[in-house]
Order: sequence, then structure tokens, then C-alpha cells
Amino acid sequence: MNIILLGPPGAGKGTQARHLVDTRDMVQLSTGDMLREAKDSGTEMGKMVADVMARGDLVTDEIVIGLIREKLEDQTDHGGFIFDGFPRTLAQATALDELLKAAGKPLDHVIELGVNDEALVARIAGRSTCGNCGEVYHDVTKPQPADGKCVKCGSTDFKRRADDNEESLRNRLMEYYKKTSPLLGYYYAHELLRRVDGLAEIDDVQGDIAAILNDPA
Repeated sequence: MNIILLGPPGAGKGTQARHLVDTRDMVQLSTGDMLREAKDSGTEMGKMVADVMARGDLVTDEIVIGLIREKLEDQTDHGGFIFDGFPRTLAQATALDELLKAAGKPLDHVIELGVNDEALVARIAGRSTCGNCGEVYHDVTKPQPADGKCVKCGSTDFKRRADDNEESLRNRLMEYYKKTSPLLGYYYAHELLRRVDGLAEIDDVQGDIAAILNDPA
């Protein structure tokens, strides 16, 4: 089972991906994680990534596709791949199609975590994460533990993104919609697109995604 998770920043893609990794033995391919891993790997591809990032340039589609190709070739014994944060554009989508076809791996579902923008801004503005395991907290709905330790891993390293403020969030949402809207039409035309409420309770979102993945149709 190979899927793409689509959704704006804060829609919960990372949370849902981690759940699928834990419960279905899937492999999460997050663009950011792959770039950081490559940069520190010492491989030829890693050196290329490190050089680009050191210059402050944007990593090209060719590099990201190369990293994904390596993952598809290296990891075979699992429940499938979750593409998180990629593709972001039609060019990336067609490149991913070609890559999966060459690897003999079908794309089964594209799941959009839909959101209400106002509710999303309110949710993200108070968000922080565990710097060690990525567990997400919120000032109102899920405060950091009183003992200062992550409930999942016990780390005391909590992080809050500097751009998790209303003005920056609205700019990020606008940028996301401009780039990603064509993808929704593309995958709808290919009869792969399914939508869930990304702002529902986490367990409910997990259940909606499971229903999609368990649907034999």
C-alpha cells in the first residue's frame, strides 16, 4: 500500500503518518527528514544535498527524486510507503508517477487532510513539539506536561517554530494552496483522491484514513 498525504501546514500529516508507521509497518518518506538524513550521510548524494543547503539554495526536484529512488530501492520488507510533503507541484507529481512505475509500485491513494483555515490558525499558533520524538503539544488542548518531560519519550527538549504565528501561518497557507490546488485536480482525475476532515479528533482522523485504506475498491 503506497499513499500520499496532502494537507496544509498543521493539518496533521506527520501525526497520521507516524500512526501508520506504528500500526501498518509503513515507511514514512518525509522530504525534510530525507534531506537532513542525506546531509549527514556522507554519500555522494548527501554531499550534493549538503552543498546546496550550505549555499542556501533550494533543493532541486532531481535531488529529491533521487533520494526517494534510493529509499524505494533500499527498503522492501514493509507495508508500503507514505509520501509526506511530496509531491508539492504537478511537475513533482508526474516525476513521482514515473519513479513508482519504474519501481513497479502502484500509488493506491492520495488522502487530503482538509481543514478550516481559521480553526487551523488557532490550532497551530499554540503548538510546540518534542525535539526528540516529534510528539505534538498545544498550549490549550494538550499542554506540555507539568514535569517538563515528553509523555512519549521523556525528553525535556521542547521546540516552538518561530513562524507559528498568525501572519506567517496565513502566508504559508496561501503559498500551499497556490502550489497544491492543481494536485487535487490531478489526482481527482486519476480517481485516487480521497478527503478526510483533518481537524477532527486524532482518533477520528485515524479511523477515517483506516477506512480508506481498508476499502477493497
